[in-house]
Amino acid sequence: RIFRNEGISTRHNPEFTSIELYQAYADYDDMMDLTENLVCSIAEEICGGLIIPYGDYTVSLQRPWRRVTMHDVVKEEIPDFDFDVNDPDSLPQAITAAAAAGVPNVDGSKSVGDVLNLCFEELCEPKLIQPTFVIDYPTEVSPLAKPHRSKPGLVERFELFAVGREHANSFSELTDPVDQRARFEAQAAKKAAGDEEACGVDEEFLQALEQGMPPTGGLGIGIDRLVMLLTNSPSIR
Repeated sequence: RIFRNEGISTRHNPEFTSIELYQAYADYDDMMDLTENLVCSIAEEICGGLIIPYGDYTVSLQRPWRRVTMHDVVKEEIPDFDFDVNDPDSLPQAITAAAAAGVPNVDGSKSVGDVLNLCFEELCEPKLIQPTFVIDYPTEVSPLAKPHRSKPGLVERFELFAVGREHANSFSELTDPVDQRARFEAQAAKKAAGDEEACGVDEEFLQALEQGMPPTGGLGIGIDRLVMLLTNSPSIR
């Protein structure tokens, strides 16, 4: 059980249940496979199949589920959003493009990665009805994820979306204590500036990393929202 001091809605409850796991010598690709297998096995047992109703929608859990980068799914809504997260000089243009598309509260963004994430949350997330793995997030919004092995400025992270809401969060875990400390310190600076979602510096976690941690895949699945999906329930309460 987890408690967070947040608001209440049909999708959010301050107290909720989550299943979380680590798998040594795995990465976020392995976690996507594991998530698919787990959810589909539960659906077949509970619902009798992989085609299920949810409100006005018919949701297909048949594998493979769609995998799309955050950048590509944002470009589906803003075709000219082609800004490099590693190019700070393109931040003004990214903000202008996002504002023109109706994304609120984008003017104070400090990086292209922040703008990309805001665009995704505002324009894309509510439209992801069928199960979709959104992958390869900006580093600045993913303080615990390992840098992407081939895409600078991004991390190996996914979130699973269905019926317009997040159901799981996962990444190849960051196991470099030096990089992790720098990420924590950047988060602490955001927190001090008023970002309520930013975290602080976790010295105990850093000490554990300094002792050594193998390459690891981590996964968290929200049980309440998964139950909502499989039981065609409109409210989390």
